[in-house]
Parts: sequence; C-alpha cells; structure tokens
Amino acid sequence: MRQTRLAGESAEYLAAREELRLAEIDLMRHREEVAAQRRALPQGPPVDDYVFLEGPADLETGDAPVREVSLRELFTAPDRPLIVYHLMYGKLQTDPCPMCTLWIDGFNGIAHHVARNADFAVAAAADPPALRRHARNRGWHRLRLLSCGDSTFKYDLGSEDKDGEQDSTISVFTRDGDGVVRYFYSTHPRMADDIAQRGIDLLAPVWHLLDLTPHGRGDWFPSLDY
Repeated sequence: MRQTRLAGESAEYLAAREELRLAEIDLMRHREEVAAQRRALPQGPPVDDYVFLEGPADLETGDAPVREVSLRELFTAPDRPLIVYHLMYGKLQTDPCPMCTLWIDGFNGIAHHVARNADFAVAAAADPPALRRHARNRGWHRLRLLSCGDSTFKYDLGSEDKDGEQDSTISVFTRDGDGVVRYFYSTHPRMADDIAQRGIDLLAPVWHLLDLTPHGRGDWFPSLDY
C-alpha cells in the first residue's frame, strides 16, 4: 500500500517511515508463524479435574451463594477450547494486581466476542467474597470468576509458588469427547531471566497504543485508582 505523503514531510522522514512499515510487516508475518507453531503443538497431557468456587457471572448475582464447579464443567462443548486467566490476587497477593486488573478490564469488554469461539474464565487464589467485591468495583459483568479454593490449580500451572506468591499466567485447555481435560498451552510475563514483564503484552491494547507514541510506554505501570 502506498504511503500518503503529507505536506511538509521531508524525504528523510518518508524513507524512515517506509523502512518502519516494512519492519512492521515482517513482525506481523513472524507473529503469524509463531501462532501457527502454537496451533501445531502435539496433544497435551491430561490434567486433574480441579474444583473451583464460582463467583458471579454478572454484577446482579454478586451476592449469590457460592457453588462448586469442576474444570471439566467450564467447557460448554467438547470442541471448544477453554482459556483461563490466572489473576494475581489472594494468599501473599493481598491486594489485586493492578496489571492483571488492567488486562481483565479489557477482557470484560470483549468476553462476549471471545465466547463465539472459546470458553473463558478468570481464576484467583482470593476467596469468593473478595473476588466478587473487586469485580463489582471494576464493573466486570461479562466474566466467569472462579476462586481456586483449596485446589492446587494455580500451583500446578505455575502461577503460584509453594509459599503462596502469585504470578499472572494465561492457560488454555481442551476437552476430549470422552470428557478428559487436557493441557494445551500456558504463557507468563516472565519469558526468561532478562524478560520479566513482556510475555503476555499482546493481551493488552494499552501497551500497543502507547508504543505508537513518541514517548512509548516508558516506565508507566497501571494503578487500581488514578
């Protein structure tokens, strides 16, 4: 696609912008290659049918009784994947993580679109009342909210250590026709020793908007209240 040349643009600026455009195309193609590699993963191992305590599906049911739900029951059909976001809240994480909250604010806005293709839930170590309170404060009305209760779900999936320290993670599961739930994929912000925060950047459009600006994202970090 031809770039539109605006009045006052220098030849130097236009050449640099064209070089950037080609680099962005290369980046897009590489992301597609990585996504295809992810889709081509072999069948994952079976996992335990963890039991969660279910929070509200919307604000109006915020005071509804707590009920138990198993991992298998989170699937609405055998051929649909299940995406679970691990919220850093509970145990040693006594306050909700601002970064997780930023991501989940966005998930709440798109959950009804995701639901056309996949099941989605948010799981936290926090107990149901605390989780519900945070959800009501944020206006999360489209999300399935789960407390991990006494299960080892977060520990087994690597989003909690033996001391109860929390980490953000997103995990994907599949369910066989005979009801066996299988692990497919997880990703974390901490991709390597020298990459502590960037592993799930693609889940948050905030970063991508800031990256378009001259100052970039800098050292900005989200807050629960501005």
